Amino acid sequence: MKIGEIAELTGCSIQTIRFYERKKLLPKPERSEGNYRLYNQTTVDRLIFIKQCRAHDMSIQEINFLLESKEKPEQSCDSVNAIIDEHLQQITVKISELNALRESLIQMANSCTSNRKIKDCGILSNLNKSIKGE
Repeated sequence: MKIGEIAELTGCSIQTIRFYERKKLLPKPERSEGNYRLYNQTTVDRLIFIKQCRAHDMSIQEINFLLESKEKPEQSCDSVNAIIDEHLQQITVKISELNALRESLIQMANSCTSNRKIKDCGILSNLNKSIKGE
């Protein structure tokens, strides 16, 4: 099947498929006589796996490691568990940072009423203080 067909089957854009090829997450496709990329079901399955990993916010490096691990089915999955544990820690840190950002934005939003003029805007004043380190 051609790249447009695999894109439609998987819900990935053609640009995304080419990106994954450049990052070597997908094997180099065979070419037709007309130089079109040709894909098979194995590539479709691999692309769906990659898409699932991306939906879980995994990095290219993490996905590459998981794909390499899949190629060694008899090995212990301890390293896969470690990758997921590390990823979970990263997500926990992000959530904490986002919660702090949310609280800061709430404080800013509460510092200004809609009836003020720009020169008296509490939000802009707070942002200016943040820049100056006050």
